[in-house]
Amino acid sequence: MDSDQINNIPEENMCQIGKVAVFFGNVGVAAIRLSGNLKLGDQVLFKGATTNFEQIIDSMQINRNPVEEVNSGDDVGVKVIDKVRAGDIVYKRLN
Repeated sequence: MDSDQINNIPEENMCQIGKVAVFFGNVGVAAIRLSGNLKLGDQVLFKGATTNFEQIIDSMQINRNPVEEVNSGDDVGVKVIDKVRAGDIVYKRLN
């Protein structure tokens, strides 16, 4: 999906579920503080000043233990396909 398609996603199809706290570039993992629920297979959008990409969640960990589902209030590590930055907003596709 290119950036023009992402920018045209109607807001009702996306829900903010968290914010990137830290990016670990050496392993390509974003630490996300969640304000919503997330599970393996969900499609998310990372959006920030210079960040704008979508991906399917295929790997998550809490305290280095793999998890399949996480909830609002959790801090979770997510393997990402591109660089993200602290403060980037994470949205989940609803449809």
